[in-house]
Amino acid sequence: MENISAEWVVFLVSAIPVLEQKAAIPIGLAENLNYGTVFIYSLLGSLLPSPFIILLIRKIFDWLRRFSFFEKIIEKLEKRALKKGEKVEKYALFGLFILVALPLPGTGVWTGSLVAALMKLEFKSALFVIALGAAVCGAILLFSGHGILSIIG
Repeated sequence: MENISAEWVVFLVSAIPVLEQKAAIPIGLAENLNYGTVFIYSLLGSLLPSPFIILLIRKIFDWLRRFSFFEKIIEKLEKRALKKGEKVEKYALFGLFILVALPLPGTGVWTGSLVAALMKLEFKSALFVIALGAAVCGAILLFSGHGILSIIG
Protein backbone atom coordinates (compact mmCIF):
# COMPACT_ATOMS: atom_id res chain seq x y z
CA MET A 1 0.00 0.00 0.00
CA GLU A 2 3.00 2.27 -0.34
CA ASN A 3 1.95 3.84 -3.64
CA ILE A 4 -1.75 4.17 -2.94
CA SER A 5 -3.40 5.81 0.04
CA ALA A 6 -5.49 3.80 2.47
CA GLU A 7 -8.50 5.93 1.51
CA TRP A 8 -8.18 4.89 -2.12
CA VAL A 9 -7.77 1.25 -1.13
CA VAL A 10 -11.06 1.49 0.79
CA PHE A 11 -12.71 3.18 -2.20
CA LEU A 12 -11.45 0.62 -4.73
CA VAL A 13 -12.09 -2.48 -2.61
CA SER A 14 -15.65 -1.35 -1.95
CA ALA A 15 -16.25 -1.18 -5.72
CA ILE A 16 -15.27 -4.85 -6.21
CA PRO A 17 -18.14 -7.35 -6.44
CA VAL A 18 -18.49 -9.71 -3.48
CA LEU A 19 -16.00 -7.68 -1.37
CA GLU A 20 -17.74 -4.30 -1.40
CA GLN A 21 -18.11 -2.54 1.95
CA LYS A 22 -17.93 -5.85 3.80
CA ALA A 23 -14.19 -5.95 3.10
CA ALA A 24 -13.45 -2.25 2.60
CA ILE A 25 -14.62 -1.04 6.00
CA PRO A 26 -12.50 -3.52 8.02
CA ILE A 27 -9.52 -2.54 5.85
CA GLY A 28 -10.11 1.14 6.59
CA LEU A 29 -10.48 0.49 10.30
CA ALA A 30 -7.34 -1.66 10.32
CA GLU A 31 -5.51 1.25 8.68
CA ASN A 32 -6.70 3.50 11.55
CA LEU A 33 -8.62 5.81 9.24
CA ASN A 34 -11.21 8.16 10.70
CA TYR A 35 -14.64 6.50 10.85
CA GLY A 36 -16.23 9.21 8.74
CA THR A 37 -13.53 8.85 6.09
CA VAL A 38 -13.99 5.07 6.00
CA PHE A 39 -17.76 5.48 5.71
CA ILE A 40 -17.66 8.06 2.88
CA TYR A 41 -14.96 6.33 0.80
CA SER A 42 -16.58 2.90 1.16
CA LEU A 43 -20.03 4.27 0.35
CA LEU A 44 -18.87 6.17 -2.74
CA GLY A 45 -16.78 3.23 -3.94
CA SER A 46 -19.60 0.75 -3.51
CA LEU A 47 -22.03 3.03 -5.36
CA LEU A 48 -19.68 3.74 -8.26
CA PRO A 49 -20.69 0.70 -10.37
CA SER A 50 -24.41 0.86 -9.57
CA PRO A 51 -25.67 3.25 -12.29
CA PHE A 52 -23.64 1.42 -14.92
CA ILE A 53 -24.99 -1.96 -13.83
CA ILE A 54 -28.58 -0.74 -13.76
CA LEU A 55 -28.37 0.97 -17.15
CA LEU A 56 -26.08 -1.36 -19.09
CA ILE A 57 -26.01 -4.91 -17.73
CA ARG A 58 -28.92 -6.22 -19.81
CA LYS A 59 -27.27 -4.93 -23.00
CA ILE A 60 -23.92 -6.37 -21.95
CA PHE A 61 -25.53 -9.73 -21.18
CA ASP A 62 -27.30 -9.72 -24.57
CA TRP A 63 -24.02 -8.99 -26.34
CA LEU A 64 -22.10 -11.64 -24.38
CA ARG A 65 -24.74 -14.27 -25.16
CA ARG A 66 -23.40 -14.31 -28.72
CA PHE A 67 -20.46 -16.26 -27.31
CA SER A 68 -21.39 -19.72 -26.05
CA PHE A 69 -18.71 -19.55 -23.37
CA PHE A 70 -20.64 -16.84 -21.50
CA GLU A 71 -24.14 -18.31 -21.85
CA LYS A 72 -23.97 -20.53 -18.74
CA ILE A 73 -22.31 -17.82 -16.65
CA ILE A 74 -24.95 -15.25 -17.59
CA GLU A 75 -27.73 -17.77 -17.04
CA LYS A 76 -26.41 -18.53 -13.55
CA LEU A 77 -26.07 -14.83 -12.66
CA GLU A 78 -29.57 -14.06 -13.91
CA LYS A 79 -31.08 -17.04 -12.13
CA ARG A 80 -29.43 -16.09 -8.84
CA ALA A 81 -30.42 -12.42 -9.18
CA LEU A 82 -34.00 -13.19 -10.17
CA LYS A 83 -34.34 -15.58 -7.23
CA LYS A 84 -33.37 -12.71 -4.93
CA GLY A 85 -35.64 -10.53 -7.06
CA GLU A 86 -38.67 -12.59 -6.02
CA LYS A 87 -38.35 -11.13 -2.53
CA VAL A 88 -37.76 -7.68 -3.95
CA GLU A 89 -40.88 -8.03 -6.09
CA LYS A 90 -42.92 -9.12 -3.09
CA TYR A 91 -41.85 -6.16 -0.95
CA ALA A 92 -41.21 -3.67 -3.80
CA LEU A 93 -38.47 -1.12 -3.21
CA PHE A 94 -38.32 -1.99 0.49
CA GLY A 95 -37.20 -5.47 -0.55
CA LEU A 96 -34.42 -3.94 -2.66
CA PHE A 97 -33.39 -1.80 0.32
CA ILE A 98 -33.16 -4.88 2.58
CA LEU A 99 -31.21 -6.79 -0.08
CA VAL A 100 -28.58 -4.05 -0.15
CA ALA A 101 -28.63 -2.98 3.52
CA LEU A 102 -28.01 -6.34 5.17
CA PRO A 103 -24.28 -7.15 5.17
CA LEU A 104 -24.68 -10.84 4.36
CA PRO A 105 -23.07 -13.02 1.69
CA GLY A 106 -24.83 -12.60 -1.64
CA THR A 107 -26.23 -9.19 -0.78
CA GLY A 108 -24.99 -5.70 -1.54
CA VAL A 109 -24.87 -3.00 -4.16
CA TRP A 110 -23.81 -5.25 -7.04
CA THR A 111 -26.58 -7.76 -6.34
CA GLY A 112 -29.16 -5.04 -5.75
CA SER A 113 -28.18 -3.25 -8.95
CA LEU A 114 -28.35 -6.47 -10.95
CA VAL A 115 -31.78 -7.27 -9.51
CA ALA A 116 -32.99 -3.72 -10.24
CA ALA A 117 -31.76 -4.00 -13.85
CA LEU A 118 -33.23 -7.45 -14.51
CA MET A 119 -36.55 -6.48 -12.93
CA LYS A 120 -36.55 -3.25 -14.97
CA LEU A 121 -37.10 -1.07 -11.92
CA GLU A 122 -37.26 2.67 -12.50
CA PHE A 123 -33.66 3.96 -12.53
CA LYS A 124 -33.86 6.91 -10.12
CA SER A 125 -35.94 5.06 -7.54
CA ALA A 126 -33.70 2.00 -7.68
CA LEU A 127 -30.51 4.05 -7.43
CA PHE A 128 -31.88 6.04 -4.47
CA VAL A 129 -32.94 2.89 -2.61
CA ILE A 130 -29.61 1.18 -3.37
CA ALA A 131 -27.71 4.23 -2.08
CA LEU A 132 -29.82 4.30 1.08
CA GLY A 133 -29.28 0.57 1.60
CA ALA A 134 -25.53 0.94 1.06
CA ALA A 135 -25.42 3.75 3.64
CA VAL A 136 -27.23 1.58 6.19
CA CYS A 137 -24.97 -1.38 5.39
CA GLY A 138 -21.92 0.84 5.86
CA ALA A 139 -23.22 2.10 9.20
CA ILE A 140 -23.92 -1.45 10.41
CA LEU A 141 -20.43 -2.57 9.42
CA LEU A 142 -18.79 0.52 10.91
CA PHE A 143 -20.58 0.18 14.26
CA SER A 144 -19.88 -3.58 14.31
CA GLY A 145 -16.22 -2.94 13.55
CA HIS A 146 -16.05 -0.28 16.25
CA GLY A 147 -17.58 -2.71 18.75
CA ILE A 148 -15.13 -5.45 17.86
CA LEU A 149 -12.18 -3.06 18.07
CA SER A 150 -13.41 -1.85 21.47
CA ILE A 151 -13.54 -5.41 22.78
CA ILE A 152 -10.14 -6.51 21.48
CA GLY A 153 -8.57 -3.04 21.55
